[in-house]
Amino acid sequence: MNVILLEPVAKLGTTGDVVKVKPGYARNFLVPRGLALPATERNLKSLAGQVRVRERQLAAEKATAEALAERLQGASVSLSVRAGEGKIYGAVTSSDVASALTAQGFDVDRRRLDMPKAIKELGEYDVQYKAHPEVVIPLKVVITAQQA
Repeated sequence: MNVILLEPVAKLGTTGDVVKVKPGYARNFLVPRGLALPATERNLKSLAGQVRVRERQLAAEKATAEALAERLQGASVSLSVRAGEGKIYGAVTSSDVASALTAQGFDVDRRRLDMPKAIKELGEYDVQYKAHPEVVIPLKVVITAQQA
């Protein structure tokens, strides 16, 4: 079954691509989530205008992400947590890092922070913030023990 992608799909294609997929994948996953439409003549014509609008939106999002990247260039997040002998009581998660960045005046989304797992030890960690698929911002997270 041929479908038109409305948004980029990993390992499949980008916006506006006409790709061939299995009917079940299109019917049960792509179409219900609004990621694709069946590739009919009518949909191909209406999609042309929608793609132009979407490209303008993506360009604006990318410009916003690049502006954020300039502001966050070399930024460091320092968190002070309860710890004993190098181990943290609990864990530092992406929402903790996002809260610290928000407190510093940056508008970030915790779901876009690339932390493979929660931090459970003191030290410095390199974390990436994926503001846009093409804009990845490196951040340094410093975890220190809380002073009593």
